[in-house]
Amino acid sequence: MFSPHRCRRFLWLMTASLAFTTAAATAQTAAKPLANAWPSQPVRLLVGFPAGSSPDLVARALAEPMSRALGQPVIVDNRPGASGNIAATLVAQALDNHTLGVMINGNMTIAKLLNPATHYDPLKDLKPVNLVCTAPLLLAAPAGAPGGNILEFLQAARAAGTKWSYGSPGVGTVGHLAMELLKSKANITPVHVPYPSYQRVVAAMIAGEIQLSMVQLGAAAPQIAAGKLKPIGVTSATRSPLAPEYPSLAEAGLPGFELEIWTAVAAPASMDPEIIAKLSSLISAIARSEEVRRQLAQLGYNGVGVDADGLARRVKADYDQLSRIIAAQGIRHE
Repeated sequence: MFSPHRCRRFLWLMTASLAFTTAAATAQTAAKPLANAWPSQPVRLLVGFPAGSSPDLVARALAEPMSRALGQPVIVDNRPGASGNIAATLVAQALDNHTLGVMINGNMTIAKLLNPATHYDPLKDLKPVNLVCTAPLLLAAPAGAPGGNILEFLQAARAAGTKWSYGSPGVGTVGHLAMELLKSKANITPVHVPYPSYQRVVAAMIAGEIQLSMVQLGAAAPQIAAGKLKPIGVTSATRSPLAPEYPSLAEAGLPGFELEIWTAVAAPASMDPEIIAKLSSLISAIARSEEVRRQLAQLGYNGVGVDADGLARRVKADYDQLSRIIAAQGIRHE
């Protein structure tokens, strides 16, 4: 029979052992990566543009395979307005670890540069997740434009000075900023004429109202095939797989020229880094899959699936380059 002293000691040892076991189990649970248990609820993909727009269709191409892989619904939530900035603000403010944004150049790099009063800072309030797809713009001109190559065309533009004009789908768009970048690198001075859309820009070139523009490949291709437009070169660093027949401006005499349209996935700055790493890897695999690359190609995009670090480098490069152009030209949101 145990003495009272030995009983007390036995009970103390049992209590200590139980406490140690409980603490060890708790520590093991805490050490389990959060990403393994994520997602615990449906994931939202916020899109700042209406249903049927390019960013919306990219989001929907991602949503189904993401849902299959994650075992939770992935819901495309359209919040159009303010050039995508309403949705971007909601993403920046989200705290639930289950909200993402499908972003474009405009609301992930350009917005704050054009309007310092924008309610979020894309470099501070958003975390890059994945660069899903890219598309170059095409420098194009009316069919009868002078020059047999890029450098000869730019020489003609230089000689014309402000007698030439160029069109864009609006102040602060990638088409506008790409032309301003071209002006600075090629030392040309055509006058900017804004239009409501790329389609209107193409029509204006065909009509002879403007002499050049940076336009989307999809908007220009039918008119090039019909002999109504002249392709000059693309704005990707090298020839694009979407149109390998066109030289890049960089390879043809403007080294370092690169500015593309792109669509990416971003997270709020509050999202856990383990979750971002998991999402980055997953979206890379999806964007590079044959099925999704085919869907993106139909939209005029090249599926690249570049990881979070690569997207961060692209955002910084675009931000640095465009901030200089916007400041030098005094461009502001209208």
